[in-house]
Amino acid sequence: MRTVEVLFVIIILLSAFFITTYFAVLPSASQAFGTNLRELSQSTLETLDSQGILSATVFKDPTDPAWGDLQKALSASLPPNVVYNLSVYELSETGGVVTYQLNHSISDVRFGVDSGATSLLVASPDVTYTQDPEKIVCAGQNITLYILNCEHANGWWITGFTGQSLATEFHNLLSPYFETTVLVNSTSDLELLLNGNRLTLNPEEHVDNAVVINTFGEAVPISSNHAYAYRNDYTDYFYFLGQKVNTYNWTWASIVGYPFYYVSNTAYFDDQEWGIHGMKNVGPPGLEAFLEGLTGEDSDGTDIMKPLSVVSLSPNATELCNYYGIYPSPDQTASRALKDDILVGDYGLVATELFNRLFSDPGYIPAATYENMVGGVGHGALTAIGLARIPDVRVTALALLMYYHPNLYKSLFEASDTSRLVTLQLGQQGGT
Repeated sequence: MRTVEVLFVIIILLSAFFITTYFAVLPSASQAFGTNLRELSQSTLETLDSQGILSATVFKDPTDPAWGDLQKALSASLPPNVVYNLSVYELSETGGVVTYQLNHSISDVRFGVDSGATSLLVASPDVTYTQDPEKIVCAGQNITLYILNCEHANGWWITGFTGQSLATEFHNLLSPYFETTVLVNSTSDLELLLNGNRLTLNPEEHVDNAVVINTFGEAVPISSNHAYAYRNDYTDYFYFLGQKVNTYNWTWASIVGYPFYYVSNTAYFDDQEWGIHGMKNVGPPGLEAFLEGLTGEDSDGTDIMKPLSVVSLSPNATELCNYYGIYPSPDQTASRALKDDILVGDYGLVATELFNRLFSDPGYIPAATYENMVGGVGHGALTAIGLARIPDVRVTALALLMYYHPNLYKSLFEASDTSRLVTLQLGQQGGT
C-alpha cells in the first residue's frame, strides 16, 4: 500500500515539473545575462558628465581631436560586448517651440533592435551660474548678524561640538545674507552689546534690529559683571535679556533644547553641571523670565515645555529647503517643544513654525520663531529650536530664513549655446 502512495507522489511531482517547464517564459539568449542597457546608458552619461568629459567635447567642432578621446572614454566605460551610438543635438527655440538638430554622432558598430537609450542635457563649460542672496533688511536698513563665540563659556546639549566651532559653521552658512556679521568673542563683548554698544568700527554694524545666535545650546554666556550683579537669582538675568531683545528688536536664536536653562562663565563659576565646568542651573524659570522681559506679561508659572517624538518639516519649510539649498534631515526628535499657550495666552506671541505639529500633541510647537507684536509692530523675537541634543545648524538657519525670507537672485552669464542634448544608445553584440 505504501508503495502505491509513493508512486502517486512521484507521478504528481513529475507532472508538475513538466507542466511548469512547458509554460515557463525564458529570456532570450541576449538577455540572459541581465544587462539593463537603459540604466547602463544613463549611468555612463552621468559619469562622463561628472568627469567633465562630455561638456568639454560636445560643444567642440566635429573635427576636433577631443571626439576621439570621448570615444576612448566610452569604450573604457562599457563592457566589451556592448556597442554604442552617441548623438549630440543643438537646441533652438522659435515661438515657444523647442527643436533639436543633429550636430554630430559617434558609434563603433551597427547593432540590431535589442538596445536601450537615454539622454542627458549637458551644460556648456562656458556657463557661469551664480546665486546672489539678498541682504536682510529691517526698518529700511541692513541688519547685523551677531554670533556668540565667547571664550569664557561652555555649552550644553551641543553634544560633540563647542559653541566656538558652531559659531564658525553659522558664519559660513548665514553671513552671505547679512551686510555685516560680527563674532562676539568674549562675555565682556556680550555685556557691551547688551548695553547697546557696537563691537567693531564698521559703520555698517547696527545694534538695532539685529539677529543674535546663541551657539551654546541650553546655556547662555554671562559676563563676570552680570554674574555678580545677578548672583542672587539668575532668572533676573534672563528677564534683563528679554528686555534688551525687546528694546533693540533683536531676533534671539536658541539652536537646540530648552532655551535659557543655564548660564555659563568658566572664569566666574566654579560650579559644574553634569561634569561641565562653569555652568549654573537656572531651569524652566529661565525661559519664563525671558518671555516676561520680552513681552512685559506675567506667566502663570506652569511648565511650557513638553518632550515629543519624531516630527517632520512642514511643506513650506521643505519648499524653502529647495529654494535656499539647505537640507537638514526632514525628520527630527522634538524633545523640548513649547506649549502654544505662549501664542494666545500668557505672552501673545506670533509664531512662524518650521515643523508640522503632531496630531497626538497639537498644542506643542517643535520649532519656530516667536515674534512679540505690539500694535502690529515687532518688538523682538525668539527663534527656539526645541530639538534633541545634537545641533544641526541648518535647522536654525532655515528657521531664520523662513522668518525673514530674503530672495535669491539667480543669474546666467557669458553663455551662448548654453546646452546640448546628448543621447546614448547601447546594444549587445549577438542580440536579436
